[in-house]
Amino acid sequence: MVTEVSTREQLVRRAVEVGPVLRRHAVWQERHRRLHEETVEALAAAGVFRLRVPKRYGGFEADTRTLVEVATQLGRADGSSSWVASVSWIPGWMACLFPDEVQDEVFATPDVRVCGTLSPAAFAKPAKGGVVLNGKWGFISGALHSHWQVTISVLVPDDGDPYPVMALVPMSDLHIVDDWTTGGLCGSGSVSTVAKDLFVPDARVLPLPAILQGRSASKRNAEAEIYRAPLLPVASASSVGTALGIASGARDVFLKRLPGRKITYTGYDSQRDAPLTHLQVAQATLKVDQAQFHAHRLADLVDAKGVEGSEWKLDERVRARADMGAVCGLAREAVDILAGASGGSSIYLDVPMQRFARDIQAINLHALMHPNTNLELYGRALCGLEPNTLYI
Repeated sequence: MVTEVSTREQLVRRAVEVGPVLRRHAVWQERHRRLHEETVEALAAAGVFRLRVPKRYGGFEADTRTLVEVATQLGRADGSSSWVASVSWIPGWMACLFPDEVQDEVFATPDVRVCGTLSPAAFAKPAKGGVVLNGKWGFISGALHSHWQVTISVLVPDDGDPYPVMALVPMSDLHIVDDWTTGGLCGSGSVSTVAKDLFVPDARVLPLPAILQGRSASKRNAEAEIYRAPLLPVASASSVGTALGIASGARDVFLKRLPGRKITYTGYDSQRDAPLTHLQVAQATLKVDQAQFHAHRLADLVDAKGVEGSEWKLDERVRARADMGAVCGLAREAVDILAGASGGSSIYLDVPMQRFARDIQAINLHALMHPNTNLELYGRALCGLEPNTLYI
């Protein structure tokens, strides 16, 4: 227990220490639509890309509560940097479900970075000894700095019904389409990737339905607590720290700018003296607190189930999605309040508030993280209906 707590504290402290690097390059990253190399190097040096890597490869096998707390600190500095880091933890974790010999190849690279998506945006055709991929995947955050990509495709077998498969491919086998020109998370470099007649051997292909149910092809990771949970609760818990961090960062920036700011065209020479400001700061802070509750409840559920090794119930699965949506929605509401109270000067690109506002909006538009989508799923289950999605 002492070792686990110490490791978490150490990793969170490292995340805090890289904050100045992330802040320094935030504007550059927006303009160039990718992370700065110094940002990537700083994240790697802090061990961020090894959080979900098995210990036998020099990783930390960190639990999801650690992911939330690390991403929160990264997000306080810069949303795009935190987003790339937190998104990498999901396909990085997925890589640990492949056969052990595949993992030996992937994790032979120090601080290996794995990108990916959960969307089945391509097709797989059976071939001797493997499959052939053709298609295009969008929103591949961090692709420009990654070594491997986890792809999801629809396999059309010679006999039987089509089903989604998860394939692990080197980035050198994919074509990158530089199409990331957006209004939020601009620095994340979430470009598209394309496979054309790409052969992938059987060892690097797994059926997605099995992964969604928490089944793995790895023998050495079979008993590890962090690798025996279903994919969607893991993905949900891996993502929420960035949203919580952005909201916390927006509050930091607001309070830092508050002294000496007046409210133009009013009698308030100091914004800090206005009762309206007191209400706004209190409302935003309570929303951040609520978002933190849902983020920590989600992470603690995933970690507890991993320790128990017990089967996930349907209500636990949908509540994991609901908690993720709640974090995103509450974080956006908090940032909206603070951004609305920040005055006209906050729209300048060197003022982080406007970037926090755009980044949290982008996260809330993510198909898997959209608050209303997750609320509907949760309410559907509470009303006794079956989920209308496999992504639980």
